[in-house]
Amino acid sequence: MGDRERNKKRLLELLQAAGTGNAHCADCGAADPDWASYKLGVFICLNCCGVHRNFPDISKVKSVRLDFWDDSIVEVERHFMTRNGNLRVKAKFEARVPAFYYIPQANDCLVLKEQWIRAKYERREFMADGETISPPGNREGFLWKRGRNNSQFLRRRFVLLAREGLLKYYTKEEGKSPKAVISIKDLNATFQTEKIGHPHGLQITYRRDSHVRNLFVYHESGKEIVDWFNALRAARLQYLKMAFPALPESELVPFLTRNYLKQGFMEKTGPKQREPFKKRWFALDSHERRLLYYKNPLDAFEQGQVFLGNNEQGYEVYGDLPKGIRGNRWKAGLTIVTPERRFVLTCPNEKEQQEWLESLRGVLSSPWTPLSHLTASTESGHHSR
Repeated sequence: MGDRERNKKRLLELLQAAGTGNAHCADCGAADPDWASYKLGVFICLNCCGVHRNFPDISKVKSVRLDFWDDSIVEVERHFMTRNGNLRVKAKFEARVPAFYYIPQANDCLVLKEQWIRAKYERREFMADGETISPPGNREGFLWKRGRNNSQFLRRRFVLLAREGLLKYYTKEEGKSPKAVISIKDLNATFQTEKIGHPHGLQITYRRDSHVRNLFVYHESGKEIVDWFNALRAARLQYLKMAFPALPESELVPFLTRNYLKQGFMEKTGPKQREPFKKRWFALDSHERRLLYYKNPLDAFEQGQVFLGNNEQGYEVYGDLPKGIRGNRWKAGLTIVTPERRFVLTCPNEKEQQEWLESLRGVLSSPWTPLSHLTASTESGHHSR
């Protein structure tokens, strides 16, 4: 066995060693990481490796399988990573991550991963011997916001009042009257970089009357937009603790912010099921048990929404169309049955159909939680066109 193969075998043994956590990326949790930071002593995935390369003074990386590891580096690596490994290094650099701070997962956008990695290793924000971390509290600054009736992004002043549970934004930099006052109770924030068309694109949603209002914003600085995101999460946690004092913090954290379970285009017909099928953008919010649909993905308001109860209440979804109904361009059908009516939809292909079926069935089969009842009061306000 040559040096290259022998050294690769040694590293693969470290990857698979029990009790080390090395089988998953130390930063985002992706399975089967192929890269190693031999300066930090962790195994990481390809995406996170790209971030590590940006600060070589802190992290130096090599591919476990593709790069050549000479004997001297491998012996140092084996000794160092045997003493460290992902779990031990995480315990050191993630000793005091605040409950509100969002820890990115493998499928999250790059800016979340980049700022998480920089906060851990470069700024060392979460180490046990670091400064005491306090909730972000109030925050004020400028974000670029997409216009409601056009695609132009304009600079707007945002003010977060955490104790009052309010987010305000102003159209004039020194204006005294806010354009909108948003309750933290009804707020969600989710990174939608592809949809917005910017690597730091953030979608903020809140309820206005019986509708869902969407704000699309970004900031040139990745750190600034992620700090805003976590400040909103901190304010949400503060609100939920007051609203649900009996629930432990661990049960509240999943409800601070959420991503859509699934998004994409489908075509829908009307309530009589004789209307022409029209292409619409759909977004499934599993926490609020709502399927929202829009004419365009970046619309400020939805055209309609479908409340999704559970199977015991008579809600069902089927992977076909009612007899005698045919779609327009797309033939892979879905039928959502609610106590009020049937919603008949078609998907671009069978793969999309199966993904929508799986996602919708997951919501309909899930039990109600105390936090589900937070949004149930608005069920009667759902509408559709």
